[in-house]
Amino acid sequence: MSKILIGAASAALLSACSTLPSGPKIDRSYSSVAQDSRALFLILHYTALDWEKSLKVLSTGGQVSAHYLLRDEPAISYQLVDENRRSWHAGQSFWAGNQNLNAASIGIEIVNAGYTDGPLGRVYAPYPEAQVQELILLIKDIVARHQIRPDRIIGHADIAPGRKQDPGPLFPWRRLAEAGIIPWPAPAQVTAKLPLYEALPPDAAWFQDKLARVGYQVPRNGEMDTQTKSVIATFQMKYRPSDYSGNADAETAALLDVVTTPGGMLLAVPNAAPTPYVSRW
Repeated sequence: MSKILIGAASAALLSACSTLPSGPKIDRSYSSVAQDSRALFLILHYTALDWEKSLKVLSTGGQVSAHYLLRDEPAISYQLVDENRRSWHAGQSFWAGNQNLNAASIGIEIVNAGYTDGPLGRVYAPYPEAQVQELILLIKDIVARHQIRPDRIIGHADIAPGRKQDPGPLFPWRRLAEAGIIPWPAPAQVTAKLPLYEALPPDAAWFQDKLARVGYQVPRNGEMDTQTKSVIATFQMKYRPSDYSGNADAETAALLDVVTTPGGMLLAVPNAAPTPYVSRW
């Protein structure tokens, strides 16, 4: 074949290639009903830093991030990562059989000093009222978009008990319950069960089983070891923050019983009485 013919063939081939589509032909006129959001969990943190340091660490630090950073003064929500992308906020984590929750969660970091250890023990920083109000609005906005289940709105401590403490015992979980965001143990049921556990305290295996049913990663060795006490303390921080010593007392047992009993968790409904929350248990 002559050089002229080879050149002509090459030119024709290049011409044909140039007319190929630049991408696939995708028709998006159909949509399956079998789908949901990739964001299954909403995880709440405190930064343990002031505003300036929090912003620097989460936006330019390169090691951790969050979808949102909620400032303390003024109370403004800043989006740092698109909700459709993964942020690095959960780390090594577990909840209800799910591990490494970064890929399936949205993270909110709340500017809060965390805690200080002093002569009188550990002291946690409060959350300003304006910040709490902004957080409630932000959570409702996220949940509306992704249909995140109320029992999957959890704290960093829940998914890493003992290793993490945030958002701490002063975090207003009860306010979130009153706003209809998360379910809450029915007070009357807790009161009714309290005498039973005062008379007959459960053993370590009972506590471990109930905590595992809530969603925590907890030892199943039947011993009241350090890790089990850490998980109990984390549970207490949420539902009984007046005493989060980690002691397996009767009130904690009553709370655990109600939390894991069908119909024991109530979800507030605007302008109506709270209704039983149908959870995974």
